[in-house]
Amino acid sequence: MTETVIEKLQFSLSSEMTDVDLLMRERMKSEKVDLIEKVAGHLINAGGKRLRPLLTIASAKLFNYQGIKHIKLAAVVEFIHNATLLHDDVVDKSDRRRDKRTANVLWDNKSSILVGDFLFSRAFKLMIETNSPKILSILANSSALISEGEVLQLSIAKNLNTPLETYYDVIRGKTAALFSASCQTGSYVAGATKKQTNLLYNYGDALGICFQIIDDLLDYRGAGDSLGKNIGNDFKERKVTLPLILAFKDASNQEKKFWERTIEKGLQNDRDFHLALEILKGQGVLEKTYNIALKWSEIAKENLVGIPDSQTKDLLNDLCSYVVSRIS
Repeated sequence: MTETVIEKLQFSLSSEMTDVDLLMRERMKSEKVDLIEKVAGHLINAGGKRLRPLLTIASAKLFNYQGIKHIKLAAVVEFIHNATLLHDDVVDKSDRRRDKRTANVLWDNKSSILVGDFLFSRAFKLMIETNSPKILSILANSSALISEGEVLQLSIAKNLNTPLETYYDVIRGKTAALFSASCQTGSYVAGATKKQTNLLYNYGDALGICFQIIDDLLDYRGAGDSLGKNIGNDFKERKVTLPLILAFKDASNQEKKFWERTIEKGLQNDRDFHLALEILKGQGVLEKTYNIALKWSEIAKENLVGIPDSQTKDLLNDLCSYVVSRIS
């Protein structure tokens, strides 16, 4: 089996990532409530790519950082990420995550939400320990953007006339904000110049947008077993993502009636997801969506041009291609 670029990153940064995992296990414990560690541990120990902490560590390594603050920052972004997942699974009524039953199913919604809040509090405590107002500002702003993105997604739910700009606002908040913060804080703590930290911010932003577009595409083109989650969830939950925005824009009257019935009114039957796929394929929407993701992948690569050459930079460059290759 060919080794993926994420596996190469994990191997290259294995020592630092081991420290990140140890720190996370230590900080997710509660002296008084065993349930917190059980719920948090269920999600965190389930695996996942650890992409956001990898970006933090890699961004610091680009500038030969020798300290330990990047370890704490990597734990911060992963805690924030897992907190949002616990909350999202409640909001979306999800029952599967990382090929396992979700915490809200195994325990309950209240436990998932409150343990998510606990992870947020742990993340902010670690932020403060870096003794950097700049880093605190970056990550606090990122956390606010994540929440704004999720609320904005709720506000446009079932709205087939959602502008493309609004969709980008949603995915910049819910996904790209933490990607860009991971890269920006990692480079900042390593002493990179303002120009370099801005380039890495832009790299993370474009990579995060690409990542989410591909995720939205995988909901229509993916294989459930390989993804570790159900396909067709966005359609069933009537989420308006890029494929639907593009499809509705160029839809015939008959196709518009189908989307209005299934998405706006929520009147779906067992055959409708397959009919949705036929429409998307017939319009070439899936290919259009892929090409847009590919464009963002290239934008991410362009922002690495001004970064010093290294093996880590090469891996970050290859990561852009890997993100879009998940659809193949």
